[in-house]
Formats: sequence, C-alpha cells, structure tokens
Amino acid sequence: MENRNDIITRMNEAYPKMSKGHKAIAAYISDHYEEAVFMTAARLGETVGVSESTVVRFAAGIGYEGYPQLQAALEEWVRSQFNAVQRIGVKYGKSSQSEILNSVMSSDIEKIQDTMQNLDPVAFETAVDIILKARTIYILGIRSCEPLAEFLSFYLNMIRPNIVLLRTTSVSEIFEQMIRIGEEDAIIGISFPRYSMRTLKAMEFANDRNAKVITMTDSVHSPMNLYSSCNLLARSDMVSIVDSLVAPLSMINALVVALCLKCPEEVKSNLENLEQAWMNYQVYLNDEINFIDEDKMLNEDLIIKETPVMERGRGRNE
Repeated sequence: MENRNDIITRMNEAYPKMSKGHKAIAAYISDHYEEAVFMTAARLGETVGVSESTVVRFAAGIGYEGYPQLQAALEEWVRSQFNAVQRIGVKYGKSSQSEILNSVMSSDIEKIQDTMQNLDPVAFETAVDIILKARTIYILGIRSCEPLAEFLSFYLNMIRPNIVLLRTTSVSEIFEQMIRIGEEDAIIGISFPRYSMRTLKAMEFANDRNAKVITMTDSVHSPMNLYSSCNLLARSDMVSIVDSLVAPLSMINALVVALCLKCPEEVKSNLENLEQAWMNYQVYLNDEINFIDEDKMLNEDLIIKETPVMERGRGRNE
C-alpha cells in the first residue's frame, strides 16, 4: 500500500504554498533524488542556488525537525524504491514464463476495468471540448510517460493543427518552448508515480498564464490535479520492473476516437492529404511491405533463378 507520509508525498502536498526557493529544492530532490540523498544542506543549497538556511527551513516546512531527519526520510524512500525490485523477484521468481504472462496481463485487464468504472464522463467530455477549441495544444510527459505523450501528439496532429510536443531535460527548456502559451491555449500534462516535478511546474506555469490545463494521472491524490481544469484518471501500478501504463494508453485511444467523431470531415480530409503526400514523395517505398506486390516480386525472382542461363540468354537475343 502506498505510504501517504513519505517525503515525496509531503513535498507534493506542500508544493502549491511553497516559496520559489522551496519549490526549487523540491523540484531538485524529486528529479535527482539519487544525488540529493548524499548531499549536505549546504551542498544542496549551493546546487539549487539557495542558502543553507533556506534548505533547513524547507525541511521544517514539510514537517521534519531538521535537515538530518529529511535526509533520513529521503534515504528510506530511495531504499524502498530499490526494494520494489526485490519484491518483484519474490512474487514472480518461481513462476513459469506463461504464469508471469497471465499474471501481468490479468493485472493490466483489472486496471482497465477499474479505469472504466471510475473515469468521470464529464471530465472526459470537457477534455475533448478543450482539445478541439484551443488555439495550440501543448503535450508533456516525462520519463516513462514520454511514450504516452508522443503517441497522443502523433494522433492529435492528424486531427487538428498546432500541436506542440514538449521535449526537454530541464525545467528552463520547458518554459522556453511554451513561452507563448496563453488563455486561448491548453496543456495536457501526463504523469504517474513517481510524479514528475517538471511536469507539475509546467502545468503551474500554464495555469498562471490562464491556459486550460488537462491532466492524465492515477488518482485524486495526485499533485498533478492542483492546477488542472479537468482530471482524467487511469490506474497505473508497478506490477513488474516497469510501470503498467496500459490503462492510460487505452484512455488516450478513447480520446482520439472521440475527437475523430466530433470532426469526421476534417479528419478524413487530413488523412487523404497525408496519404497523397506519402504517394507523391514515395515515403514508404522502402519502409513498408506490400504483401501482394511482394509475392509477385518473389515469384518473378524465383522464375529468373530457375531459368537456365543459356535459355535466358536466348530470350534476350531473340
């Protein structure tokens, strides 16, 4: 069961009321916990760009007696993340390959069913309307959520113009890419445990600019809900070394289908134009297999190989 009193949860819950300096500390710890766990208060402050006393006040601000207690809590949290791999070994270590397959896929099915039962239809409709009406849609997913963001971006780009997939390794780069975001725009932030502080800061920035904010996350307790206009919730648990993201992906599929049904003529026109471009510029000439043509080519090649050389020569001369 998830510990609601761990250091990451404490930082997420306190984040909206933090000062700029405290938010910088929280973001660094969240994104670089492997390094932060070994840092002194002075070293952490120097790395983030704040004073040592600010780091100490930060520790007190999220409920610890001092920085040593915060560091101990962070160490315990980091240890629990690595122990998760050991727990997986205990659960699946003696299972056959087919048993592992059945267990993981059954767990994924359960997550999709739970998502279906608990997804708010009003929030889903609101998200569809926001995506259709916004001037520009920004999409952000960090770490394991990046493939979800890319998948959504790929299909939204076929449905409507002005889709911006935010690619970044730092918070400053995120702000540079969304510097023009305003009240006519929207951002879709995708984040599941462990929650990305970079995604949260981008959503806060968008909210400050009065843009619409859509979040895709796992529960009502997620800090991603702090700045969102509507929350799309999908179950995501760690059932193996990787996070299970089948339910969020299924929800994205549903979003794409709903959007296509809202503007079928535009989608049809876009796809026809894209198909024509592929044909004109032979985009898939060397990238896809046409099985009918391939069979024909293989048969012709086989005939050529089986024809004696002298016979082939006579055919050319004649």
